[in-house]
Amino acid sequence: MSRRIFSSIILSVAFLTLFSLGANAQTYGSFTPYSIFAVGDMATPGTAYNKSMGGVGIAGRSNRFLNPLNPAAVTARDSLAFMADFSLLQDNKIFRQGDSRSASNTMNMANCIISFPIWRSSAMMLGIMPYSDTGYNYGYIFTDPNIIGNIGNVAYTASGKGSIYQLFAAAGVTFWRRLSLGAEFIYHFGKIEKTFEETFSESSYNGASNGHTIQVTAPAGKFGLQYEQPIGSRSSLIIGGTYKTSARLTGDVTSFRYSTGTAASDTLYYKKGAPGVNLASEIGVGLSYRYGDKLMFEADYTRSDWRSTGVDTREGFTGNLLAGSGRSVFGSSVAESWRAGFEFVPNRNDIRYYFRRVAYRAGMYFKNEYYTLDNNKISAYGITLGATLPVYPGYNGITVGMDFGQRGSLKGNMIRETYVNFSIGFNLFDIWFQKHQYQ
Repeated sequence: MSRRIFSSIILSVAFLTLFSLGANAQTYGSFTPYSIFAVGDMATPGTAYNKSMGGVGIAGRSNRFLNPLNPAAVTARDSLAFMADFSLLQDNKIFRQGDSRSASNTMNMANCIISFPIWRSSAMMLGIMPYSDTGYNYGYIFTDPNIIGNIGNVAYTASGKGSIYQLFAAAGVTFWRRLSLGAEFIYHFGKIEKTFEETFSESSYNGASNGHTIQVTAPAGKFGLQYEQPIGSRSSLIIGGTYKTSARLTGDVTSFRYSTGTAASDTLYYKKGAPGVNLASEIGVGLSYRYGDKLMFEADYTRSDWRSTGVDTREGFTGNLLAGSGRSVFGSSVAESWRAGFEFVPNRNDIRYYFRRVAYRAGMYFKNEYYTLDNNKISAYGITLGATLPVYPGYNGITVGMDFGQRGSLKGNMIRETYVNFSIGFNLFDIWFQKHQYQ
């Protein structure tokens, strides 16, 4: 397959997927009961390349792959190349709480990114990625005999869906061939719907339907740097850092409560107002070691403080409230992550054995989520595996990855999630900025 044909096919698939997302914006991007709180379940940032190495990338530099985790990394490229990356993520979860079990399967876009040179040692990157996803659907029936004897069966259901995406434009420049600086403008946008219903089997009682529709936008910025120190003739050590600013959500939060049933129907409550919530800032540091074009290892740390963002007090974001207390079972916290990953290529230039040119990767991570449940921290950990299969010619390739992990536990009122995520990315590379010597 020629490079042009391969690029055209993948870009067509990317645009069709983006069109589908626009036409079906309220499908499940992720499915987890934990997404009931605040802006939902935070998406793991990065491409399939990043995800297959535990999610690292703050100190990662490669002229073969796009790295959206640090805007300074956009300068690690061939000066005449056009690059693109499109990835999909398929999520499979098994939930357990006490003796109850359930499962879910979802698929969502992971990223769509293009990159091109600007002038000499500077370059630019444009793209879109999910920021957070909301998806849940559960219910229960009251079993208290006193309630059933007086008013009949009572059922409660809760559902939510939607996503917040981040559209970004990043530019970077390299000084003295070692220090790279980058800046990024981020535009968050999306819609989330949350609905809670109580129904009665006895027709003389009215049920209630209440919920929130959250339509928001939020601009933010991100800054990054990377410094590469050569070690000998083939090795180098790279230090990276990022800072993402906080973002004030603007838009509308519509909250409502209706009384429904055969006895009568009425609007009990309807309010439309500003979100009054911030997205938290984030700092990140990373360290990587590279040996030629054969071996790379990286470790990253990120921290984001959500305790003063307002998500645990503003209507529409607090999640479930304890009956009669007006207090949410969720609370905001400090999100932290520790990630490590490596890449190994037996021989990129082997012309006899294809699988010696394959890039093999593995990684691991541990993270604390940005929320607590009944004052208990929610943690997740996992291991990742992946590989990039080269597609002739150039640096084109297909990246596949797997993420095996667990979030939460069976202690207290928590739900334990065991998951296996599959990602696939298409890495496109072409020389678009070269003048022809002959016509």
